[in-house]
Amino acid sequence: MWIYLFKRVLAIVPTLLGITVVCFFIINLAPGGPVEQKIAQLQFAGAFAGNMGSAGSHSQSSAISEEVINNLKKQYGFDKPVHVRYWLWIKSIITFDFGDSFTYEEPVISVIVSKFPVSLQFGIVSLILTYLICIPLGILKAIREGERFDFVSSIVLLIMYSIPALVLGILLKTYLTGGGFLNWFPVGDLYSDQYFDKDFFGKVIDRIHHFVLPLVCYMIGHFTVLTFLTKNSLLDEVRLDYVRTAKAKGLHQKTVIYKHALRNALIPIVTGLGSFLGLFFAGSLIVEKIFTLDGIGLLGYNSVINRDYQVLMALIFFQAVLALFGRLISDFAYVLVDPRIDFS
Repeated sequence: MWIYLFKRVLAIVPTLLGITVVCFFIINLAPGGPVEQKIAQLQFAGAFAGNMGSAGSHSQSSAISEEVINNLKKQYGFDKPVHVRYWLWIKSIITFDFGDSFTYEEPVISVIVSKFPVSLQFGIVSLILTYLICIPLGILKAIREGERFDFVSSIVLLIMYSIPALVLGILLKTYLTGGGFLNWFPVGDLYSDQYFDKDFFGKVIDRIHHFVLPLVCYMIGHFTVLTFLTKNSLLDEVRLDYVRTAKAKGLHQKTVIYKHALRNALIPIVTGLGSFLGLFFAGSLIVEKIFTLDGIGLLGYNSVINRDYQVLMALIFFQAVLALFGRLISDFAYVLVDPRIDFS
């Protein structure tokens, strides 16, 4: 197992390099970079100043000299070829220096750290609640297969899965946050204006109150998939010969399911355990936009719109690292659930 782990860690390095090379070249070769945006801003300011003055000064004020353009390229690091910029970027991230954000004009790490807690909170809570609810629900659906509970719960889960997060967020915000309907939850943000004036339990309740609607949108897709995966995996195990043999020996149904079948049924489920690491960092653009949450998802979207290459590459780098290490976590979970699996 340790030899396999060592090989996988070594494989992470070239894989990570490959991901960053492709993304860096695509991002930097895309039109409308920070230099072009800055030139457009200067031209707009010059045109506006020209309109305020004479018509003759309009063309002079809106023109940008070659010296200014070269200075802008040097300021943003675009005075060098793209492969040289990539090499400089790689050398910088070895020291955990991702440069400065073009938009926020502060270190990229500081920008990400300021947005990270929002996505981290929802990622951790959704992970815990999803596994705590979906696995027992999937087991219960497998035990009561074909009964009314299984039928009704399947319909509810399929309806939940078919509703896009955007539509669900709009509906929840429209009908449960006032606007002529029920006013049960706040419109957005993570806490109320009086949050810091409350005691500990008051702060916890305030946070939960603000968490409910965004959390529902975060969880709804994963909730349905994991429940059905648990149910179908357990049903496949129950139909195998070793389970029928255990029943023939007179073992109680709960013993057969929970002691024998369930452990093997969990093997496909742990496959997705590592992928949940991405939720801690990716955030959700739709949910954050609807509920005015300033998290990683919204930061990534704004970085694309503003061509903030430094922030965008840092987000891609961290997301790739989490995805690759998530696969390692899944492999370890395989061994924990089924010791028969040997990667050596």
